[in-house]
Amino acid sequence: MSAPSPNKLAVPLAPILSRLELDADGTALLASLPDAAAGLEALIAAKRMPEAMRLIAHAMPKREVVWWGCMCARAAPNAALPQQDAEALAAAEAWVRKPDEQHRRAAMAAAQKTEFQSPEAWAAVAAFWSGGSVAPEGQPVVPPADHHTGHAIAGGVVIAALRGDPARAPDRFARFLLSARDIAAGGAGRLAPEEN
Repeated sequence: MSAPSPNKLAVPLAPILSRLELDADGTALLASLPDAAAGLEALIAAKRMPEAMRLIAHAMPKREVVWWGCMCARAAPNAALPQQDAEALAAAEAWVRKPDEQHRRAAMAAAQKTEFQSPEAWAAVAAFWSGGSVAPEGQPVVPPADHHTGHAIAGGVVIAALRGDPARAPDRFARFLLSARDIAAGGAGRLAPEEN
């Protein structure tokens, strides 16, 4: 029998607390918890789903969190999605499958053709912000801040939850949580696209 996969959310909570932008009650809720997995459960129990999504976005490894952002975008599709946004999603997914410099820069090139209003666009930006340099090629290296990928995905996931019909957000957050937990356990996190 093989050992269970480690939970990618079982990372120390303290280093990411400042990235969660919590109010005083939220900070107090998480103050004594040992890891992000426990923090996630506390936020869910307190019905603070946007903050729970933000915690996931900052706790999981960057490659996994970009994939999660892609899965959330696909789970709440937009029938009128501009082609540029669809291409940004494809570029983000290509980076996840092969996280090299060519795919990282291609993700940003695709995102720049969008209006930065969709979860698809922010998944591509998150891929670009995952490492390397944000300066143009051939210029001195300017690394992105470590929290930029998480911020991009956190925003994109909330956009996906509210897209089209904000009344669907609670159900979407619940589905996005299932995806995140699956990815954190080593799965693909795929969700069936919702039906209209």
